[in-house]
Amino acid sequence: MSAALLQLNSGDDPAANLRVTLKYLQQAAAGGAHIALTPEVTNCVSASRAHQQSVLQHEADDMTLAALRAAARELGIWVLIGSLALKTRDADGRFANRSFLIAPDGTVAARYDKVHMFDVQVSEAESYRESSGFRPGTRAVTVNTALACFGLSVCYDLRFAYLYRALAQAGAEILTVPAAFSPVTGAAHWEILLRARAIETGCFVLAPAQTGQHAAQHGTPRQTYGHSMAIAPWGEVLLDMGTEPGVGFVTLDLDQIVGARGRIPALFHDRKIEGPATP
Repeated sequence: MSAALLQLNSGDDPAANLRVTLKYLQQAAAGGAHIALTPEVTNCVSASRAHQQSVLQHEADDMTLAALRAAARELGIWVLIGSLALKTRDADGRFANRSFLIAPDGTVAARYDKVHMFDVQVSEAESYRESSGFRPGTRAVTVNTALACFGLSVCYDLRFAYLYRALAQAGAEILTVPAAFSPVTGAAHWEILLRARAIETGCFVLAPAQTGQHAAQHGTPRQTYGHSMAIAPWGEVLLDMGTEPGVGFVTLDLDQIVGARGRIPALFHDRKIEGPATP
């Protein structure tokens, strides 16, 4: 199967972001992709909660979701919307960071709300508290398709190996890791963690990413690492898109999953253990 990774430089204007995303989707389809994957927060990259409140929409009204569903139907391809920032009905007013798998007929095949919130202090000058604006999901998601069984995740989830082990043991063959990684943590950990998740599970890993400095009409502009990647089940890097926006293509041979798991079947060697003991 052929997959296309869309590397975006989304700003805080959802309409402008959508125009670029649709252009890249058309390029993906023209290049023969069976599935195209977009990064985290495809619709709006913004550090301003007030601006998010003014431009984000509920799922039923979101123009990006509606347009990408229509594009999937028109182009006849699967689309993994890495995530959309969406309003919810939660009493505390927090948003959802929600990934969607869209079938070629335009229907929503699966939804996944990002479970792990990026609440970190990277340095004295760089800190994030995603949970102040977004509420975490509670459910892992796999979905069987005509292409493969996909296990969904988003960005900071990458640091929690137990999630990917659970997805693979539930049948996932391809793990999706759409992201908006920071430049500091991206340079240090992005490739290493993606390769580790592939090796640990014997899955392909597809990780479309946001890149560059993001245009911001409101609030502080964000920067992201880029380097959208595709990783094979044995851990090889099949695609690294660097830092320029665009579309990258990769061919996946699903027989490699069986081969990798057959050589090192660690995914099926779990054992119950006691402890650790407290002193």
